[in-house]
Amino acid sequence: MTKIKSYLSLIKFSHTIFAMPFALIGFFLAIKCLKRIPGIWKIRLDFMDEMTERVNLYFKNNWYVFVFMILCMVFARSAAMAFNRYLDRKFDAKNPRTAVREIPSGIITPKNALIFTIASCILFIACCFFINRICFYLSPVALAVVLGYSYTKRFTPLCHLILGLGLSLAPIGAYLAVTGSFSLLPIFFSLAVLFWVSGFDIVYALQDEEFDKSQQLYSIPAWLGKRKALRVSEFLHLISAAAILYAGYYGHFGWLYWAGSAVFLGMLLYQHSIVKPTDLKRVNIAFMTANGIASVVFAIFVIADIFVNN
Repeated sequence: MTKIKSYLSLIKFSHTIFAMPFALIGFFLAIKCLKRIPGIWKIRLDFMDEMTERVNLYFKNNWYVFVFMILCMVFARSAAMAFNRYLDRKFDAKNPRTAVREIPSGIITPKNALIFTIASCILFIACCFFINRICFYLSPVALAVVLGYSYTKRFTPLCHLILGLGLSLAPIGAYLAVTGSFSLLPIFFSLAVLFWVSGFDIVYALQDEEFDKSQQLYSIPAWLGKRKALRVSEFLHLISAAAILYAGYYGHFGWLYWAGSAVFLGMLLYQHSIVKPTDLKRVNIAFMTANGIASVVFAIFVIADIFVNN
């Protein structure tokens, strides 16, 4: 049990609270809401292969896809976090804030973290295989994004956007799992996630501005300083808010969606009101609490709207 807790801590399992709610939005949007989306832009890329058809017939609905979609989210994120901890182990050991993490503190060995990463990647691809062909074909691309993020802090301050891109795959990935096709509406949700995550990751990175500079690592705070970094974060969150609002307009959602949007936007404003360039004491509240509430409450209201107004 202690070992399991160590690995859950290694991958920060609690942080699934950020992307998972948006994956659920993509899933329920696909199975309940397709017929009422105006002006849909859809490109059919795939038909279920024989094995998937048999599974689908057996379950007679999309709930098996739901299970595999959840597993894909868990395995992809586990692979990404474990690989990040493995790759950054030497930097983590030097940083007082991160020296207590599992690898630098000796709780988990680098070799075991790498094995865990590889196993998670294999399980992710296997789950994609049992969903449909397009998810299976795109699974290496998804892994390249979520694993590749760990390298970006070594050469570009835009690393925050790559992290956002990785998490933004959640809603469109879930939509693809059900339909095997792309559509504009889930892409708007993916854009919202991209800029939302990028913005709050910049806020979180404020804590390591000086350390990143000393190690020649790249981040927006290390590049621009705390004050300008917060302005960039605010701008990214403004784009995220615009994507949320336009998705509601484009999808003809009802009052429940707009109530959820109000909470989401309120949490964005709240986190920027409590973090100042000269006062970082409440960064973790802004990072975890505010954004966790934003994603969960927003998803509950959006999914409720999908069912009520379908």
